[in-house]
Amino acid sequence: MAEAHQAVAFQFTITPEGIDLQLSYQALNQIYLSGVRSWKKRVSRMRNSVIKGVYPASPSSWLFVVIAILATMYMRSDPSMGLIAKIQQHLPLSASMSCAQGQTMVSALVFSTLLWLSLILTLRFCLKLLLSYHRWMFEQHGRVSTTTKVWVTLLRLLSGRKPLLYSYQTSLPHLPVPAIKDTLTRYLESVRPLLTGPEFERMSELANQFESTLGNRLQRYLKLKALWATNYVSDWWEEYIYLRSRSPIMVNSNYYGMDFLYVTPTAVQAARAGNTITALLLYRRKVNREELKPTRVPGTVIPLCAAQCERMFNTTRTPGDETDVLQHWQDSEFVAVYHRGRFFRLWVYRAGRLLCPREIEFQIQRILDDPSPPQPGEDKLGALTAGDRIPWSQMRKQYFSSGVNKRSLDAIERAAFFVTLDDEEQGMKGDDPAGNLDRYAKSLLHGKCYDRWFDKSFSIVIYKNGKNGLNAEHSWADAPTVAHLWEYTLATDAFQLGYTEDGHCKGEVDRSLPHPQRLLWDIPTEVQTQVTSSLAVATALADNVDCHVFPFREFGKGRIKKLRISPDAFIQISLQLAYYRDRGGFCLTYEASMTRLFREGRTETVRSCSNESCAFVKALEGGEGAEQCRRLFRLAAEKHQNLYRLAMTGAGIDRHLFCLYVVSKYLGVDSPFLKEVLSEPWRLSTSQTPIQQMELFDLKNHPDFISLGGGFGPVADDGYGVSYIIVGEDMINFHVSSKYSCSDTDSHRFGVQISQALQDILALLTPETKTASSNSKGPAQTQSKKLL
Repeated sequence: MAEAHQAVAFQFTITPEGIDLQLSYQALNQIYLSGVRSWKKRVSRMRNSVIKGVYPASPSSWLFVVIAILATMYMRSDPSMGLIAKIQQHLPLSASMSCAQGQTMVSALVFSTLLWLSLILTLRFCLKLLLSYHRWMFEQHGRVSTTTKVWVTLLRLLSGRKPLLYSYQTSLPHLPVPAIKDTLTRYLESVRPLLTGPEFERMSELANQFESTLGNRLQRYLKLKALWATNYVSDWWEEYIYLRSRSPIMVNSNYYGMDFLYVTPTAVQAARAGNTITALLLYRRKVNREELKPTRVPGTVIPLCAAQCERMFNTTRTPGDETDVLQHWQDSEFVAVYHRGRFFRLWVYRAGRLLCPREIEFQIQRILDDPSPPQPGEDKLGALTAGDRIPWSQMRKQYFSSGVNKRSLDAIERAAFFVTLDDEEQGMKGDDPAGNLDRYAKSLLHGKCYDRWFDKSFSIVIYKNGKNGLNAEHSWADAPTVAHLWEYTLATDAFQLGYTEDGHCKGEVDRSLPHPQRLLWDIPTEVQTQVTSSLAVATALADNVDCHVFPFREFGKGRIKKLRISPDAFIQISLQLAYYRDRGGFCLTYEASMTRLFREGRTETVRSCSNESCAFVKALEGGEGAEQCRRLFRLAAEKHQNLYRLAMTGAGIDRHLFCLYVVSKYLGVDSPFLKEVLSEPWRLSTSQTPIQQMELFDLKNHPDFISLGGGFGPVADDGYGVSYIIVGEDMINFHVSSKYSCSDTDSHRFGVQISQALQDILALLTPETKTASSNSKGPAQTQSKKLL
């Protein structure tokens, strides 16, 4: 193997005359430059640790404090009120500090440093108190309290300095534990429209019994954890919801993101891969250097937790018999590539330098042109990550823990991310645009079930016609974090890196680059048998998924906001109407809301099916008057907004009940109430993908560069999964999923119902545009434009 010989820095031969030492100066130079890059990263991390460690102050403020103290002492005044003299008494005597003036100077420096550290802790405590204030979110638009105005001013003062990505982490408040009575009250209110009278009475009795007996005991343990842990939910949520699941993560957990809807920047597969890989690595560089701006509540200066960015790259989910484990490495200088049944290691750094896009394209083209066939058992090896977790864990421990298989598996798991060069063409263009989008979604969600590595934090798919997309593993982060990465990647690819006129990447090529390295395998018959079994499980799961993607172009958030209604509330109530028309009733509805206002926060559930939304749907479908229906819709929209605000501010229902259930399992006690609550199916699971970096996309000059967003598989066997992204002012893209095995669901039919519900509600509300009340804004934006 030529690449192996090039990696050898020196060789020696023992002869009768002695040892003949042969040095490869080129290889030594490569090692030296790679070491320099590594040390630069260490120095950068140390520098950033200091900067964010003293935030909201700055390192230079120490010098200001020292000068102020020394200047005050020069004026024969003691700012320390005797503390400097006491410090001087305890200083060890030495020859270099024999004079009193030197001892006084050192004592002043010690006092100044202690004073500076105290000021930092005070400022950080004040910032934490300010970030714990959430009343602004509940105030009506245009009616801002004096307290909120003062809060905004103070928050701006303390957030004035340019922060690094993780500067706010230690200042974010901890997620509070709601009062158990409040959670139970909200829970009963949420299930009231879904239960008959006797069923509701039974559930109320179970809730009251739980509160009066086991509930308070579990609550005490949970409060103890909240005092000790950074976040009382996140670690259990990651472990028990994601990592302990033994069913396939493909479709059931992983989700996908799509390319531009109308535009493919280049039709050259290798070129698109070159720019996409480069953009992702540039994003990783920004994360490592903490150069990304902290994510904030849209339109405000309020920061969100950035902890999920830490495991974005160089991360893999490794299988276990009882629970999987997330493994993360500090750095990786290569990516893993799959093409036509073969795995490659592609080095993206050379001598400490990131390869330019043209060089990566050159290397990708080498992989595409490589005529070598797959090794026995290699082509469908990825199916192990798509099937059940226990068989994959057993195979990994028995056949991939040593030798050539371990080395090749390490190359995949330690890679920055995974790349699939797909032989298919995808996208909207063609004779059947709607069907093509549906097939595009299915391809990104599961592919052929063996040509993705579903355990990687994310995998990039580059299609033959230049389209791309990603498949992300869910345990390490939620969709908004991955969406932020993907927005940057698409924008950098199209607007920053660009292509030549013939569709190739820009830059020059160093043709002495070593060839991408084929990964070698020794796959025994037992593993091949398990691969076939896992592929059968995964294929059955994939073939059962019904995906439908459609851009809704009739109107967008522009028309909705003119009605002074939150676009999210408008869409969620439309989904309730669509489901009622599709299934003839209501169901438990899940909408994902973030809790990243708190440290290490992830998500909370907004139970969108409320008494108010059901009352509106029944009135509209029952033929009641338009004015009554409009009034009920306003009530439903405001109720939805209040539920969203409660979820964002830590007063949700489901994460609290989930943690109480985990505590009960640790204590070995059973709760009929908790067991029933956590077994309720979410037949309508929804999520909005927010556009967080609109400044990267110039939709006025480039209106065709519209993101399609992404989607996920259905949560319940007899339910729907709905993801939507609000693009610009005039479009909403929907991703609907269900299962063919359920005769009551049909993704395309439900998509039609969604479109019709949106239009029907707009037609109902349009006459009252001028007189609409101004009580409703976006879920977290009630005061954003006016205040922050």
